[in-house]
Amino acid sequence: MKLPRLLHSWRLTPARAIALQRRLAARVQVGPSGRELRRVAGLDAAFSPDGRLCLAAVVVWDREERLELETVTAARTVRFPYVPGLLSFREAPALWAALHKLRQAPDVLLCDGQGLAHPRRFGLACHLGVLCDLPAVGCAKSRLVGEHAPPPDEAGGRTDLMVHGEVLGAVVRTRAGGRPVYVSVGHRMDLEAAVALVLDCVQGHRLPEPTRLADRRVAALKRELAETAEPGGATGPPQRLSR
Repeated sequence: MKLPRLLHSWRLTPARAIALQRRLAARVQVGPSGRELRRVAGLDAAFSPDGRLCLAAVVVWDREERLELETVTAARTVRFPYVPGLLSFREAPALWAALHKLRQAPDVLLCDGQGLAHPRRFGLACHLGVLCDLPAVGCAKSRLVGEHAPPPDEAGGRTDLMVHGEVLGAVVRTRAGGRPVYVSVGHRMDLEAAVALVLDCVQGHRLPEPTRLADRRVAALKRELAETAEPGGATGPPQRLSR
């Protein structure tokens, strides 16, 4: 996949990263995507057992055929400290590298993370959506900001995620009796379309299929690294990163 020129360096201090988020947040577009969103790229990332590497997976899934089209992975050394609200600076470099490996650009990015539901309205889905100039949706497992009432206990039940009186996302139950997910716009999407995309990609599990498959691939990479850990606990480089 040919990506646009990277808009910034990944080597930033937390203070500069916050300033960058505030600046790039102005580029986020909220509105209809204006395109068919058939090829959905599910993105997920995790960290090696010793915390030195970020492991990323991108799974492209076809909404019509209901099948996986392509999976790519990448690993990058973690160079940014853990700071709440700045997770994208730890995960995005590896995800960006994985996206480079795709044979064909997806129609939309579905990120395991936040979009506008973020302290500076610039979560991982916003960050990668702006960098890639693609429609993007955040579908997180937990809440970062805002308040909400419990969604109805049924598949598709939802309630608004409110931040200072403004709707910044939706809390969506993907199956009856299950824990909800937190959906918000990343880029070039509106909230209704984002929720519809997430629900359409659900295949009997809590997570939409593209991010669920990416999560499984990352978990497998993490297990492989744990099994090949060097004496003293350090992990060597991943041996089987795809493409």
